[in-house]
Amino acid sequence: MSNQYQERSTVIKIIFLTIGVIFVVRLAFLQIFDGTYRTLADQQALRNITQYPARGLIYDRNGDLLVYNEAVYDLMVIPRMVKNLDTALFCKTVGITREEFLAKMEKARKYSSYSASIFMKQISKEEYGSWQNRLYRFHGFYVQQRTLRVYDKPIAAHVLGYVGEVDDRDIENDHYYRQGDYIGKSGLEKSYESVLRGIKGKKIMHVDVHNREIGSYRNGMCDTMPVEGGNIYTTIDATLQEYAEKLMANKRGCIVAIEPSTGEVLALVSAPCYDPNLLVGRVRGENYLKLLGDISKPLFNRALQAQYPPGSIFKVAQAMTALNLGVINPGTGFPCDKSLVGCHNHPSARSVREAIKMSCNPYFYYTYRRIIQQGKYKNIYKDAQYGLTVWHDYMQRFGFGTRLPIDLPNVKSGNIPDTAYYNRWYGKEKWAFSTIYSNSIGQGEVEVVPLQMANLACIVANRGYYYTPHLVRYYGPDSTRNAEFYERHDTGIKPEYFEIAANGMYDVVHAPGGTAHRANITDIDVCGKTGTAQNIGVDHSVFISFAPKDNPRIAVAVYVENAGAGGTWAAPIASLVIEKYIRGEVTRTDFERNYRETNPCQKLPLKRVPKKKKK
Repeated sequence: MSNQYQERSTVIKIIFLTIGVIFVVRLAFLQIFDGTYRTLADQQALRNITQYPARGLIYDRNGDLLVYNEAVYDLMVIPRMVKNLDTALFCKTVGITREEFLAKMEKARKYSSYSASIFMKQISKEEYGSWQNRLYRFHGFYVQQRTLRVYDKPIAAHVLGYVGEVDDRDIENDHYYRQGDYIGKSGLEKSYESVLRGIKGKKIMHVDVHNREIGSYRNGMCDTMPVEGGNIYTTIDATLQEYAEKLMANKRGCIVAIEPSTGEVLALVSAPCYDPNLLVGRVRGENYLKLLGDISKPLFNRALQAQYPPGSIFKVAQAMTALNLGVINPGTGFPCDKSLVGCHNHPSARSVREAIKMSCNPYFYYTYRRIIQQGKYKNIYKDAQYGLTVWHDYMQRFGFGTRLPIDLPNVKSGNIPDTAYYNRWYGKEKWAFSTIYSNSIGQGEVEVVPLQMANLACIVANRGYYYTPHLVRYYGPDSTRNAEFYERHDTGIKPEYFEIAANGMYDVVHAPGGTAHRANITDIDVCGKTGTAQNIGVDHSVFISFAPKDNPRIAVAVYVENAGAGGTWAAPIASLVIEKYIRGEVTRTDFERNYRETNPCQKLPLKRVPKKKKK
């Protein structure tokens, strides 16, 4: 029996010893390794306040301020510390209803009962000033300062972009962000977010039992100062941007103006435009939904995202390709045979220069046929595949069918069809020139982004090369520049062929039989090319141009949706932009008033209309 009791005693001792060890281990874990209780204790006496840096400023090319900051406040809450709250008084003080209070508290508790989260965001300094002296009465609430974007002029919304609250994906992609932080959502604000945002700091404060700050913890030794964001110096000319936006008021379309010698974008307008101040502050969400629901799509950046048929402006690239391939020469003439493809009335073109001037559709039908069917193979279908492959390569040299890497997000590439495209559509060796001839005049399956159209004007202005279009000259305290924007991109086409194109485009504006006399400006040698692009509804009005002819300072592309002929609307609008930039003022006041105040665009929703002949 004694052995039996001894065994029981041993078991009991082991049980008590095990329990003791468990308690000791658990206490050690709670007191040494787990900081939860220490954190909870600290939260009763200390307050960690995020010090948000001032976001970097944005300037135009002349040093004029486009975007700056204004102080606002976020009302923060730690739900666990909210005790004995007079809800009615609190709601009256901060200006919300009881229902709003309950919803906001529930959201805060779901985030964390122990950590601070935003209760009310972006409170103006005037509103905060009216009740800041009463905030100490409400345990668990305090404010932290941040900045809000302000736009000095209501321009360039699609360029500058806007700032919004981070979502779960933003936080997951970059651990710098926490709930309630803000991030660039579009435009330069998004592209240069890492430059503009700066670095957050932290301030630790002692608080008393009444939730009032009574001093800095350890005299600020544990605080870190925020580092303000870097400034951005853009290529935009604010005066020209504002003027171009006024020209496009009440219209749908876009204007892109570039300095050919550098690739710097002088103005980028997508119409309809909107005031960037609408997407700032607590009204941002409501205004965003209104803009999103607008049938004219003001949030859609047509200059970078719309993929349009280019129409006859595309003929310039066709001519340069054919000349360089040797399938035509500068003096090649073709008859204006309207049985092949429709055209307006004019004499047959006897040269490339005349063909560009008169924008002859049959001429470029013949030209494109010589590119596609070069006679390299006896089999017409294999020959077409060879020719299309060569043509596709040349179009990409012009920047078509590929995304131009401008420093803005969500840029489209357009569409330049290749052999794989048509093989999927028609089947291998089941298509030839006769199937795809609409590409010859910028219709068919060809789609081009307006930025690419302006870049084409730059290529002709430079006689065969371009620099990547960009919107930022330099940024940050060290004036950092993006090296890729200073790399020259050559088309590989002889400069003398582009001289022919420049002369033809000069004749478009200045010579008898040209299609864009309304783009003429006294004492300024404007070179241009009209386009009238077919689509659903009234045709689109298209024009590319540069000026002066020699040593060009500006290249412009204008696209006006559902407005008709290129020479009627897009060309005169482009000429006004050119005059404004080169002279600093527009002297043709009546002419300007007509194109500024009149809306030529077919009303939405669009209906099909009989097609007109192209120019």
